[in-house]
Amino acid sequence: MSLYNIPLFFQDTAAIEGDMGMLWMLISGILVFLMQAGFTLVESGMTRSKNVVNIAMKNVLDIAVGSLVYWGVGYSLMYGDTNGWIGWSGFAFNQGPADLFFQTVFCATAATIVSGAIAGRTKYNTYIIFSIVMTALIYPIAGGWQWNGDGWLAQMGFIDFAGSSIVHAVGGWAALIGAALVGPRLGKYTEDGKAVEIPGHNKLLGTLGVFILWFGWFGFNGGSQLAWGGDDAVGASMVVLVTNLAASGGALGALIISWLKYKKPNLDMTLNGALAGLVSITAGCGNMGEGGAIIAGLIGGIIVVFSMEFVEQKLKIDDAVGAFSVHGLAGAWGTLVIGLWGIDGDAGIGLFNGGGSSQFVTQLIGTLAYAAWAVVTSFIFFFVLKKTMGLRVTEKEEIEGLDLSEHGALAYPGKRQREIED
Repeated sequence: MSLYNIPLFFQDTAAIEGDMGMLWMLISGILVFLMQAGFTLVESGMTRSKNVVNIAMKNVLDIAVGSLVYWGVGYSLMYGDTNGWIGWSGFAFNQGPADLFFQTVFCATAATIVSGAIAGRTKYNTYIIFSIVMTALIYPIAGGWQWNGDGWLAQMGFIDFAGSSIVHAVGGWAALIGAALVGPRLGKYTEDGKAVEIPGHNKLLGTLGVFILWFGWFGFNGGSQLAWGGDDAVGASMVVLVTNLAASGGALGALIISWLKYKKPNLDMTLNGALAGLVSITAGCGNMGEGGAIIAGLIGGIIVVFSMEFVEQKLKIDDAVGAFSVHGLAGAWGTLVIGLWGIDGDAGIGLFNGGGSSQFVTQLIGTLAYAAWAVVTSFIFFFVLKKTMGLRVTEKEEIEGLDLSEHGALAYPGKRQREIED
């Protein structure tokens, strides 16, 4: 190669690296889009068959409406010129189609988390309004605090690589408030307040949904690198590796604890444990080694078993799929664990690996800030909707099923006909 061509060679190499990074981000966004199918299968499989059409309609709504309102308003609130708290650079502002698409599918995920908690008894038109609010206001403003470089949490040094708090905890806390205000499903509690299990109609669908989510999470976390390259500590390949390890740890943790508690290996808990493991590594997937990821996921899986029981039996809140425990509480844990044994390259930044307490304090501030923001804003909007449009369908409509009462269609018409004939 001629010396005269060396600058051109390096220019071409840089262009190729940029194109590869853009391609990886686009592929990752497509993987995250597929997670919408996973959420649909998990929510429908873990609830009653008479509400499957309603669940499918909510998930289609989240991605369709979320894409439009996030394109028009949300992205600007998140990535526009900011005072540290709220950004704005005009309607339909974006910094490139690949980034806009990638951030859009994240936004839809935050909204979909709420859907599962309030499944089986919530008005569809009310859900539409809250989905718009979540994707246009609640999530984008929260995201801008960290992922906009001038956000107040970003300036503090808060770390949330792919959204344990920004996406999952915000969605999880909103889900808890929604479930509390809409009230429990009919028959969920006896007269003396004892929780009654309402089994899902198809655990195979739920399992398939978890596998799709697990697969899509490689794009969720790996794409948040916003490039393929990087050193071994933060490269996308390392992010994908620790994501898989944490999910495996979460599944195993929930399996062992549920087996000990209930004397049999429990599928529902194991599946939620895998999801909790994924949520637990989402914030720290760029700041965690393999061993740390496994332990973080394992503890996340254990947490979800006790949390689901506490929410259902002690708080008396009917979270139909355990959305708060999986996304809200495991999201908080995944954010805090960075301050315990997170790393930055070869250096420890956590309490237990020589990093001191400063990162933990920063993580704690961010975790509490996202929890408070989600609780306050979701309570305001859910409360207003409850007093105006109403949150809940009638008792007759709930018994009949939301598929017929809300949509006039059935997911399993043959099954319904057999029930009538019997």
